[in-house]
Amino acid sequence: MAIALLHFADEAAPACRLAEACGLAAREVERHRFPDAELKLTLPFAEAGAFPETIVLYRSLDRPSDKLIELLLLARHARRQGVGRLVLVAPYLAYMRQDIAFHPGEIVSQTIIGGFLAELFDAVITVDPHLHRIERLDQAIPIEHAIALSGAPRLAELIAEKRPGALLLGPDEEALQWVAQAAELTGLDHATCRKVRRGDRDVEIHLPDTPLVGRAVVLMDDVASSGHTVARAAEALLAAGAASVDVALTHALFAGDALEVIRNAGVSEVWSTDCIAHESNAIAMAPVLAEALVGVLGSRA
Repeated sequence: MAIALLHFADEAAPACRLAEACGLAAREVERHRFPDAELKLTLPFAEAGAFPETIVLYRSLDRPSDKLIELLLLARHARRQGVGRLVLVAPYLAYMRQDIAFHPGEIVSQTIIGGFLAELFDAVITVDPHLHRIERLDQAIPIEHAIALSGAPRLAELIAEKRPGALLLGPDEEALQWVAQAAELTGLDHATCRKVRRGDRDVEIHLPDTPLVGRAVVLMDDVASSGHTVARAAEALLAAGAASVDVALTHALFAGDALEVIRNAGVSEVWSTDCIAHESNAIAMAPVLAEALVGVLGSRA
């Protein structure tokens, strides 16, 4: 076996879709948690010499504390068994938001976690990482094959089908890159709100100077975690006369009661990619990931 794609049970569906799109064998990593919360991993290569030359690991890094330990254990063991190349497909990449120290003493996690991944893997493929103060993923993960893809085109296709003529709206200025990309692909109007953040769950939204009365609006962003930014934007839009508000996201983190918060704000539909497994998943990213992965596997670097 020259190449194997490994995954964990909780991500079997998207991992198998990617494996099928690339023509790879998908194998599951066994995961056991001891009573003291330590992890034991067992790889599906029992026979001596059965390890492939290349391992592709599919692991989205939401809830990252355990998962980063999984990466460490798996990658170090694989190297000891003679695996020559390790590729991480992490559709969601954690710890990219803290990219500068906003206050004295704060640890900048982006470059630390990026360096950690660069030590373990020869290539990293992700989708819509938080890169607002750097231009390229390899500035955070210093390896040649650090590839950042976008979920915006796939979401744009769905929005155009579900809500033709809708206004694409970013809940804050940082969402402009995704909204503008989707608008260019679909020809839909677009704009962004302005956000004032006072805390993790305390935000104030200022709507753009754009006609809203009677319009279908789709709020589009890379990620929703607490849900409060999206919820406050939806409430403001409906109060301003929007006919409907839907939400399209790359990463449905939705911590705690976030989805309930969004729906209680009057949002009609929530669509997300399968970068993070969630009930709102409406778009499979396998075709996009597969194209990038085939390119990496075909390279000699």
